Amino acid sequence: MKKGLVIGSVILVVLIGFVVFIQNVNLNRLGTDQYYVQIQDGKRMEEKSNDGKKFVYYEYTLDGFDKNGQEKSVTFTASKELRKEAYLSVYMKGDKAGSYQEVQENELPGPAKQKLERLGKK
Repeated sequence: MKKGLVIGSVILVVLIGFVVFIQNVNLNRLGTDQYYVQIQDGKRMEEKSNDGKKFVYYEYTLDGFDKNGQEKSVTFTASKELRKEAYLSVYMKGDKAGSYQEVQENELPGPAKQKLERLGKK
């Protein structure tokens, strides 16, 4: 009886740990390089799915900077138009964006922040 209770408790703890892990870890960000961008105008794109439904998305190609200020052209898509001049952290696997999230200006690393500010003044 005690052995079954211990095994059940261990299984429950493992399951809870797995659920917490899945909720808090974005697997698209594992093994990626992080680049910071400031949103400018995106290109509105329309396509049709196989069943004939039309869908709209926005494509952004921006100059991005890593935490050391190294520049890279970053292209990614969003299902909605993003807020102009917002700062994003884009997670890149090679030349493909895996995911992104908005960050505040005070969260930008120093070298990336300086380069993005210079871009905005042009």
